[in-house]
Amino acid sequence: MALADALRARRWMLATAESCTGGLIAGACTEMAGSSEWFERGFVTYSNAAKSELLGVPASLIARHGAVSEPVARAMAAGALAHSHAQVSVAVTGIAGPGGGSLEKPVGTVWLGWQVKDAGFAQRCHFSGGRHAVRAATVTHALQGVLDRLRQEPSS
Repeated sequence: MALADALRARRWMLATAESCTGGLIAGACTEMAGSSEWFERGFVTYSNAAKSELLGVPASLIARHGAVSEPVARAMAAGALAHSHAQVSVAVTGIAGPGGGSLEKPVGTVWLGWQVKDAGFAQRCHFSGGRHAVRAATVTHALQGVLDRLRQEPSS
């Protein structure tokens, strides 16, 4: 896996903070033999309380913007780094369906956040299909996003 190679080359660790994927990103990482060399930990923060308690996301931020939002995805990614020994993190928060969507945030809306050391990034995506398809697409996009950001980061 290119992501594992890129992390190993830097001697960096990855942390995940997951809501709508419920640990699938961490599961995809740890499915690989040797992942303990580059995967540090995963947070499954499905509830808003978990986002605040485990990652330090301010409850006021969630109240103001909603759990599925850019500020919360960024705060989750930053919190994953702050509460781990990793140098890079990915966070996801979204609406996998089949219910829970709205006109503003329809089913399939996912905010992804990445943190590489001090730099934060976020992206809004809309994935189509049922719950399984949305979650699978989120996992793929999240991990590809980590790799993309590592390729942009100068080796240290």
